[in-house]
Amino acid sequence: MPRFGSMIDLAGRRAVVTGAGSGIGRACAHRLAAAGAHVLVVDIDAEAAAKVAAEISGTPVVADLSEPDFVRAIPPGTDIVVNNAGFQHVAPIEEFPPEVFSKILKVMVEAPFLLVREVLPGMYERGWGRIVNISSVHGLRASPYKSAYVTAKHALEGLSKTIALEGAPHGVTSNCVSPAYVRTPLVENQIGAQAGTHGIGRDEVVEQIMLAPAAVKRLIEPEEVAELVAYLCGPHGSFMTGTSLPIDGGWTAR
Repeated sequence: MPRFGSMIDLAGRRAVVTGAGSGIGRACAHRLAAAGAHVLVVDIDAEAAAKVAAEISGTPVVADLSEPDFVRAIPPGTDIVVNNAGFQHVAPIEEFPPEVFSKILKVMVEAPFLLVREVLPGMYERGWGRIVNISSVHGLRASPYKSAYVTAKHALEGLSKTIALEGAPHGVTSNCVSPAYVRTPLVENQIGAQAGTHGIGRDEVVEQIMLAPAAVKRLIEPEEVAELVAYLCGPHGSFMTGTSLPIDGGWTAR
């Protein structure tokens, strides 16, 4: 049993973090590397992947998660998967482009399924594995104008629970981390889109829309999310599986 207060030690583990070129993914890559893991920095942006990989002595992997063959770029021996990659599109349902809806589900639901499907046999063979799915408060609650994102995150929550039930006999855990608005490029882009959709200013979007449901009135820092991810991958997270852990400043308390 791990000692109370022991450090998170992931030395010798190989981690795959998708969307690791910026935001939450970058923070997770840094945190897991700091714990000793060798991190595969997966991103569609080759320059961003290379930069983060150089910062942490990791391995850059350039991949488009909307294309199913991206899994060929993932080498064997993966112990930890952080499914983080995603993007947002804000529009009313009647104006939502079907091709964008489909791509969001490919990147945020199908790609996690394909990646986990690829790595589970090796995890089962070694008797150890950690799957952490970066969901969202929108995996637990809905918001208008985000039909694809809300749908994808709800689906990811269900996939995570299924992985947990199948993986438990083999030493594999699966959990969702579900933050509210995090200070990332994705959220910065959303502010402008929401301002246009609602016809209000950027500051009003943050105050009246993004932070309105939360009790703690600030954006979350990526490092706060990454710390919980590391905990789930460490020794004290071994009995946590099939859960969804909100980091939402009290949003879901209502």
